Amino acid sequence: MRTWCDRAIRRIGVLVWVSGLGVSTAHAASLDSALLPKIQAATFEVVAAKPTADPLTYEKPLPLDLLPYQERTDKYYSVGTAFALGNNRYVTAAHVLQVGINSLWGEPALRDATGRVYAIGKVEKFSLQQDFVVFTLAEQPAAAAALEVNSKPTLNEVVYAVGNALGTGVVIRDGLYTSDTPEEQDGRWKWMRFSAAASPGNSGGPLLDANGRLIGIVLMKSANENLNYALPIREIIAAPEGQAVMDVRGAYQLDLFDARQNGTLKAQFKLPLSLAQFYREYQKHFDAFSDEQIKALLAKESPNLFPNGQGSARLLYQQTQLSAFPHLIRRGSTGEWSLDGSGTQRLPLDGNGYLHVGGVGRNGLAHLRRPDGVDATRFYADAKVRMDLMAKTGMFQRAIGSENVKITSFGKPSFETVRMDRWQRPWHVEVWPLPYANTLMIFYSLPVPDGTVMLTRLVPASGEHDARLDMDELSNFVYVTYEGTLAQWKQFLAMPALLPAAFRNIRVEFDYDHRFGYASQRMAFSYTPELQPIKPDNLLYLGFRFLLDKQKPAWDVGAVVVWKTPASDDKNNVVVQRFVAPPAGLEEDLTSTWQKVSQRSYPYNAVARQEDGLMKINGVAASTVADAGSPTVLYSPFYGVEGSHSQDEMKRKLDLLTKDLRISDP
Repeated sequence: MRTWCDRAIRRIGVLVWVSGLGVSTAHAASLDSALLPKIQAATFEVVAAKPTADPLTYEKPLPLDLLPYQERTDKYYSVGTAFALGNNRYVTAAHVLQVGINSLWGEPALRDATGRVYAIGKVEKFSLQQDFVVFTLAEQPAAAAALEVNSKPTLNEVVYAVGNALGTGVVIRDGLYTSDTPEEQDGRWKWMRFSAAASPGNSGGPLLDANGRLIGIVLMKSANENLNYALPIREIIAAPEGQAVMDVRGAYQLDLFDARQNGTLKAQFKLPLSLAQFYREYQKHFDAFSDEQIKALLAKESPNLFPNGQGSARLLYQQTQLSAFPHLIRRGSTGEWSLDGSGTQRLPLDGNGYLHVGGVGRNGLAHLRRPDGVDATRFYADAKVRMDLMAKTGMFQRAIGSENVKITSFGKPSFETVRMDRWQRPWHVEVWPLPYANTLMIFYSLPVPDGTVMLTRLVPASGEHDARLDMDELSNFVYVTYEGTLAQWKQFLAMPALLPAAFRNIRVEFDYDHRFGYASQRMAFSYTPELQPIKPDNLLYLGFRFLLDKQKPAWDVGAVVVWKTPASDDKNNVVVQRFVAPPAGLEEDLTSTWQKVSQRSYPYNAVARQEDGLMKINGVAASTVADAGSPTVLYSPFYGVEGSHSQDEMKRKLDLLTKDLRISDP
């Protein structure tokens, strides 16, 4: 995700609600009242039309009467301020106009004090770094007026900030022009700093001197003190005609590590352009810069990007961890890659379904367990079915005044595709618009036997490209176990489009009450009900993990686990797990475990033991195709059963499991 210079987070042109449209003054008695009509005629709200259609449905009619009258009756959102320079030229902050990029609202327009709205005609000047835009209107206001310009204001004189403060209409507030300060990147110009109050919505408004003359454009707040920033009007007047200039430093960061890719977006394109044409051209350059940034960041990090580099070894060689909840593989401050993220809340659904939600960084993580009564084909094929199930949990709500109203459906996604990640796992990418907030919900959903796991993000409507760049890469680092009952596995395996490429080398076969079998390029085993009952509600885990196969990274099964039932208090289970000789220098626990497995010592010595009310027994099996010498890959078959059982009985069960066990992992 792109992160811009510090001043970007201090800009004050954020979304606010519209209130009255008259001009008022606050502590500005010294401003000649005769100037107020001219200031009023030259100052405008920047507005965007509220969506007329809502794809969302709610548990009840929205209680709009809880909103203030102006807010619920206004057809527009107020997003900033603009002012007239004369000759059909108007100015606002660049970041105010950027609200319209890929917006779910109408294109930004200007609204005067009488409530009349004027469409923007052409964009004529633009500077991303200086944060201004000059444009025309398609139709000139009848009472068009321009502010007189003072390009050489005096320090420490009284100034007036004019703008749509907090959505209350055009307000004038006084203060002092306190100082100049160089812009942060290269000191190419100086910001004016002033003490007149400025609120959200003031962005793009004029800064006036004591005589009501225009001296600057209000843009942002100071991060550390009670001062605001304006760009001198002389900078706007001197800017090149017919040109859009983008010259700003930025950084790109992924939620995988702390490293950032710093760069400077340098681009220009010719003006004038219509607003729609301007947005397309702007977005083209911005998106290309993001593409370059993430490419450079990944290239720079490539030597130590999991599964490469020393910090990857522990995760590659530790025992397979089973987790139906997705985790993100991230690099910590020590350089070690580990699993991050956890479920924080489990929300129940009928039919044994549930939604388990959590997150990491700027991303949501979730596991949706398909309810038993929901048809598997519809569940996997129809994104609306999945989203409606999530909505049933009540996790999505819209705030209306003091009340939160549950969203019961988002309708159909506005965009759908399938993306194959680095490991050839099919992620279903869906974009859901929230028009009332001008935001998007982006879901990357990976089908699994019992439902789906998800990587999610909520972004501004203009942020889709950046978010999907991030999420495309993050999906390569998602760790998840494939889990489901045998009945769920049967349905899942019957839909080849849902299966990752790894399943080309995997066969899961079962015949209830007769036989269960698993086979892959690494190992194969089978058993009959004499070892453990084979029923539709057996719970099968394929413990997929990241590993090295002949020194090349792979995503494959490291453990196969079959529980007798999904009940948490029924601990009977069968396991076959892969172990790999760790390289020198790893923690003692990894080395110690490998020594125990390779030497067939306790608890891998085929001797029964009782732990936590469960009888357990482990064996060890080696490859039959590996080269002579000490093996570097071993498998441990395991059987566990509740109650007390003799060594002979437990050994007999282990023999049943290993009778058809074949290891072909080199």
